[in-house]
Amino acid sequence: MLASITPLGERGRQATWGITVTFFLFGATTAAAAAGALAGALGGLLLPALGSHGRFAALAVALLAAIALDAGGARVPGPRRQVDERWLDEYRGWVYGAGFGAQLGLGFTTIVSSAATYVALIAAALTGEAVAGALVFGCFGAVRGLSLLAAARVQRPDQLVALHAALLRWQRPVTRAGIAVLGAVLVLASAGSLA
Repeated sequence: MLASITPLGERGRQATWGITVTFFLFGATTAAAAAGALAGALGGLLLPALGSHGRFAALAVALLAAIALDAGGARVPGPRRQVDERWLDEYRGWVYGAGFGAQLGLGFTTIVSSAATYVALIAAALTGEAVAGALVFGCFGAVRGLSLLAAARVQRPDQLVALHAALLRWQRPVTRAGIAVLGAVLVLASAGSLA
């Protein structure tokens, strides 16, 4: 998706990159916030007996599972589909921006590249509140929505090729950094479950 929604690509489709990205970010954030609100509300109904220590412990278990999946190189469970790229030719930029953003902001409606997606949704449920769940998972969606900014300088085909090369170079270091972040949150969750 990052390679499709660039200033170069949007110019070729007679769309405005800034408008498409704005709607992408809006779609990613609002869809994730809505899912987080639902998860938080459901968590409040289904998990009240856990208490704060139990919630931290449940989060720690989810983090351990995510670290094991991501570090082991196993395929993270989830759909094997991506967004429908035909939308790029059929709809205006703001429409596919919002639609792609909503799907990718949720994280679990397309190919799931990291188990951190599920940890974020579980964390939203463990808040036990709709507003807190919306904040937790909405932030997740917003970060995914901001990913398009990496393509902001792609004005020429050679810059698009360079972006692809950079994405390949950064794939392993970013995966390792994601695992490190999950590990740091695991330490905090473990401390919360013991406190």
